[in-house]
Amino acid sequence: MTPDKLVRAEILAMNAYHVPEARGMVKLDAMENPYALPPELRQELAERLSRVALNRYPDPSGGKLRELIARRMKVPAGMSVVLGNGSDELLQIVTMALARPGASVLYPTPTFVMYSMYAALTGMKAIGLPLREDFTLDAAAFIARMRKEQPALVFLAYPNNPTGTLYPEADVLAIVKAAEGLVVVDEAYHAFAGRTFMARLGEFPNLAVLRTVSKLGLAGIRLGYLAARPAWAEQFDKVRSPYNVNALTQATAEFMLERLDVLEEQAARIRREREVLGKALAGLRGVTVFPTAANFFLVRVADAAAVDAALRKQGVLVKNLHPGIAQALRITVGTPEENRILLSALKEALS
Repeated sequence: MTPDKLVRAEILAMNAYHVPEARGMVKLDAMENPYALPPELRQELAERLSRVALNRYPDPSGGKLRELIARRMKVPAGMSVVLGNGSDELLQIVTMALARPGASVLYPTPTFVMYSMYAALTGMKAIGLPLREDFTLDAAAFIARMRKEQPALVFLAYPNNPTGTLYPEADVLAIVKAAEGLVVVDEAYHAFAGRTFMARLGEFPNLAVLRTVSKLGLAGIRLGYLAARPAWAEQFDKVRSPYNVNALTQATAEFMLERLDVLEEQAARIRREREVLGKALAGLRGVTVFPTAANFFLVRVADAAAVDAALRKQGVLVKNLHPGIAQALRITVGTPEENRILLSALKEALS
């Protein structure tokens, strides 16, 4: 029997999430923190990890880590934290928990591709409402569609990926207040935006805040966390796989959260470099740069495929957003040297 006879039709119609080969490239395609940990900290971390009992299962709920996250990330008292193998797993958990027959999920588009992918995987109806041409959110239109569709779940990336747009706080609050379903505010880039809805969790029973430590500089350990009222966390915990966050990830996260100032200093460096890179990109002929509150830029060029190919030939990897956004590239903010190489290669690619 072949897969096409047994696999669900919506799975057959999908493409797997593609990650390009990056060896030897200046890697500016995945919104990673480009800075490694200081050598002395790496040595201390190695010693800590050497004491992890690899022969034992990890803490099944990550109790110590959840308490540390709640304290260091200022989760309001009375709220609960659920851990995931990256925020991707938490998106999957939430959609699985809410995927009743006929249920739908609503989100602005373009946005993070996994919202629609997990909706399809769980059998939910995926509804993407286009942003304006400048990638701002028409909150009134969104609320009107939300009232019509009555989605069980709303995803709002804050700031948005891949546009970098930070929706006005008043618009997000209006959506939360008008929603009858759960609203998940995805704050993957909170370290660069300087804005958050974490402190407002106690005000709204249908609000959850999702984050990841990936953009802070810990992409390799795959850790996400969701903060919400205990009633939501209790249900999501039923869907979460046992031991979903491994012992090395828990130990690393605990170690780094105790030294959060190192990661915050790196984020501040990225924010400063974002200003420098943004001005340089805007000064290039044939490049339109959109405002961003994240650690990347969305830029529009005349021929994105040609520019992307030319950059790859020069050893620079960015993200060509076709077909999601026509003639657009997403460029991660790198180190000053990486950004210098990018700008030089981009000038040649545009010539």
